[in-house]
Amino acid sequence: MDKRILRISLTAALAGFLFGFDTVVISGANQPIKELWGTNWFLGETPFTFHGIFIMSMALWGTVLGSLFGGIPCDKIGRKKTLLWIGILYFLSAVGSALAVEPYSFSFFRFIGGVGVGASSVAAPIYISEISKASNRGRLTAMYQFNIVFGILIAFISNYLIGLLFTPDNAWRWMLGIEGLPALIYTIMVLKIPNSPRWLALKESEDSTILNALHNLGIEKDLAMARLSELKKSLETSISNQKEKLFAGKYNKPLLLAFLIALFNQLSGINFVLYYAPEILERAGLASGESLLSSISIGVINLIFTFIGIALIDKLGRKQLMYIGSIGYILSLAMVGWCFYSGASSLLLLIFILVFIASHAVGQGAVIWVFISEIFPNKVRAYGQSWGTGTHWVFAALITLLTPTFLDSEIGIFKENPWPIFIFFSTMMILQLLFVIFMMPETKGVSLEDLAKKMRGAKK
Repeated sequence: MDKRILRISLTAALAGFLFGFDTVVISGANQPIKELWGTNWFLGETPFTFHGIFIMSMALWGTVLGSLFGGIPCDKIGRKKTLLWIGILYFLSAVGSALAVEPYSFSFFRFIGGVGVGASSVAAPIYISEISKASNRGRLTAMYQFNIVFGILIAFISNYLIGLLFTPDNAWRWMLGIEGLPALIYTIMVLKIPNSPRWLALKESEDSTILNALHNLGIEKDLAMARLSELKKSLETSISNQKEKLFAGKYNKPLLLAFLIALFNQLSGINFVLYYAPEILERAGLASGESLLSSISIGVINLIFTFIGIALIDKLGRKQLMYIGSIGYILSLAMVGWCFYSGASSLLLLIFILVFIASHAVGQGAVIWVFISEIFPNKVRAYGQSWGTGTHWVFAALITLLTPTFLDSEIGIFKENPWPIFIFFSTMMILQLLFVIFMMPETKGVSLEDLAKKMRGAKK
């Protein structure tokens, strides 16, 4: 693998590190803010609190917005500049949240950080997929997911260490503010990466500009000339028809594939398990301290098996990993449901939850961002990525909102025993397996241009 492309891809993938860090770091500010500003009051007659909607969930609403509209800057100003602005949003969010003196400004800065998270899930996978070779595109693009998981783990460690160093009154501000440092470093690093040659070609830039971008990727002069010719040829049809839209009908197949893989990602219950892991384990009989320790084991397993998924994605292929993950999902979720239903030991339940996490990390976790970034042609890739990631985040938001209603409210139908939830998720994963068998194409080792023809059913 070319070291220069690896370095550039890793720089773009660091947006995922900030994504993971930003998502989890709020956990350290949860209780202190609730006590400082008294935000735990209900909104009217609803089961939702001001704290839940504005303090804890505001970043998630920003994420939905950033993912749905992130394709616009990716297309208009380019992948690189979008990544640069994402870094700025992360920095402003970190510093602004740490210095906030009341809940409304705090919510605003958390919201813009969420916009950065959503936009990064569009821009980073697109950029990496466009600068990679077909032979290593999966591994390089999947580094984004690895960095998300790594960022989550580092945020937990950071919150723990800061909690030891500062008083509870001030620790939460440092927990949130420390993200400004990696955000600033990331922003500076992005300044040094080249524009995507595919995006430059799509915007009909000068040949010299495209060749310079190819050269900055480490591509030799003769090969760069051939690559330029290939890019221009592949874009001739789309450039001659600039008014064609994503939903014009021509791209129905990749639209459906992106929608379904994103939908099934959330119907696996992964966010439910990650967000509510300590509570789930406590309901299984573990003490509070034991459940927190076990939650760390979930993070470690997630990181290890994400790395395994990255190592295998260009060898076994996207479809094979989805087979493995789907079968692991079905079995592990069914057994978690059985453990709750039968009152099996908490250790056995934890083992099956860890199998579930491993199945996700190897399958959906490693594949989703790679697959969505591959299946749309150059011209509409940015908007297609927004469609897929937007679907993912909209359903993530819905599941996050609905879960407390099932578990904690007075009408919580699974308040005593949540086993039916896991059986539901397991059943949904049977549908995912059918999707993989009958609908999902293998994209391993195929150029983005050839994949575009494959999605249209055109001959090479």
